[in-house]
Amino acid sequence: MKIFKYFAASMFLAALMSCQEDDALWDPSWNDSSGENEETVVKEPKPRYVWIDCAANFNDYANDRNKIAADLARIKEVGFTDVIVDVRPTNGDVLFKSAVADPLVRVDAWLKGSYVWLERTADFDYLQAFIEEGHKAGLKVNASVNTFVGGCLCPYGLGTDGMLFRDADKKDWATVINSKSGLINTMDLTNASTDWGARFMNPANSEVQKFLLQMLADLAEYDLDGIVLDRCRYDDYGLMSDFSDESREKFESFIGYTVANYPSDIFAPGTEELGTPTNLKKQWLAFRAKTIHDFVEKAADKVHSVNPDIRFGAYEGGWYSSYYTSGVNWASPKYDPSADGYEWASKDYKDYGYADHCDFMFIGAYASATSIWGKNEWTMQGFCSKAAGKFKGDVPFAGGPDVGNSSGFENGGQAAIIPEIVDACINASDGFFVFDLCHIKMYDYWDAFKRGFDKYLEAFEE
Repeated sequence: MKIFKYFAASMFLAALMSCQEDDALWDPSWNDSSGENEETVVKEPKPRYVWIDCAANFNDYANDRNKIAADLARIKEVGFTDVIVDVRPTNGDVLFKSAVADPLVRVDAWLKGSYVWLERTADFDYLQAFIEEGHKAGLKVNASVNTFVGGCLCPYGLGTDGMLFRDADKKDWATVINSKSGLINTMDLTNASTDWGARFMNPANSEVQKFLLQMLADLAEYDLDGIVLDRCRYDDYGLMSDFSDESREKFESFIGYTVANYPSDIFAPGTEELGTPTNLKKQWLAFRAKTIHDFVEKAADKVHSVNPDIRFGAYEGGWYSSYYTSGVNWASPKYDPSADGYEWASKDYKDYGYADHCDFMFIGAYASATSIWGKNEWTMQGFCSKAAGKFKGDVPFAGGPDVGNSSGFENGGQAAIIPEIVDACINASDGFFVFDLCHIKMYDYWDAFKRGFDKYLEAFEE
C-alpha cells in the first residue's frame, strides 16, 4: 500500500453501493482434548495487525536494526499481535534474498514536506531482522509484497526507478492502456508532471506470473508466519487496463470467439466508467477476475509447496461494489454478486472469487474519521460486516482503517476516536489491522491503540 501521493489511485480509492449479507465470522480457537471422549475448546483473542509500509518507514529502519527492535517491542507492549512488513514497494525491488528480484537500495519518500530519495547502505538482511526481532518480542511476522508492480516514475524531478525502467527487454511486461489516443504501453508515458506513479505489470502476462511465483517461492524460504499480497490487481488506470496483445489472445480464448473491433467492441478508447453493462463488457470483467483468481491460486500453491506452515493471503480494499474496476473478486465463490444486484457481474463472475484459496485476508475499511459506525460501505464497521458476508466463512479476515490518509486523519489529532475504531472493526471482523505504523508514530497514537485493545481484551475475558 504505497502511501502519500498514490493514495488517490490505489488502496485508498473511493467507490460505491451496498447489499444485504450475513455476518458470520470466524472465531480463532484450538482444541485441547483432555480425555478420549471429552473435548475442551479454548478461545483466543482476535489477532491485531499493524502494517509497516516500506517507503514510509524506510528512513527509520533501512539502516538501523536497533530502531527495528525498539519499535517492535513497543508494538507488542501496546497490544498488537502481528506486524505486516512491506518488503517489495512499487519499484519492484525487494528487501529479502531472491534469485530473480533485485535488492532494494533506495525508495522515493515524502520527508519533511518534499519527495526525496532514501538510500539503503546497511548490509543486514532487512526481512530477517524483522523476523528475529519480532519473534523475540513475541510478535508474529508477516511479509507483504506489492505484486503486479515493477517500477516508478517519481515526482518532483527525482526520475525513475525499478526493473521496468532498468530493463528495456521487460517493456512487454508493462500494462497497455486503452487511452483516448489509442493503445499505449505505460512505459511510454514519461511526463513526470502528469504520468508519475507506479508502473504496473500485466497480470495476464505469462512471464510476469512466472517471475512473481519464483519471487514468492524465495520469500517463502524465510521463517515467516505469513505472506500477504498487496496490489494483486490491475493497473490504477482501472477499466482502461490491460489491452495488450496477450490479454486479447487470452480473452478471446476465454469467450471462444474473435472480437472484431478490439478493444472498441469492449470499451471505447479512454473509457473510465462502465456505462451500460453489455454482455461483452461483463465477459471482459469476468476474464480479468479469473486472471487474478488463477494467479492467487498458483501463488498459494507455490508458497505452500515451499513451506506449508506459512499462512498465505492478500489485502484488498473493502469497496467491493466498485472493486471490479481493479479486476478483482476477493469474495468467496459461494457469494454471487449477479444475484445480489450488481449489474456488472456475469453469472460466472462468482466462480472467480478467490477467498477460498487464502489462509487469511485483510480488508481496508478506509472510511473517513467521521464514518466509523454503520451497515454500508464507506463506514468502517460496514466495510467489515459486508466483507464477512461476502467471505461466507471461507477465510478469517482482519479489517481496519488508514489512520493517516483517509479523510479527517491527514493532520492527526484523532487519538480520542481510536478505541472506538478498534471496537467497530474488531467486533465486525475476525481481527483488526491498521495502516500504517508511521502514522501511529507521527501522531503518537500508541496509548490510544492500547486503550482500544485493553477494552477489547477486558470484554473478551468476561
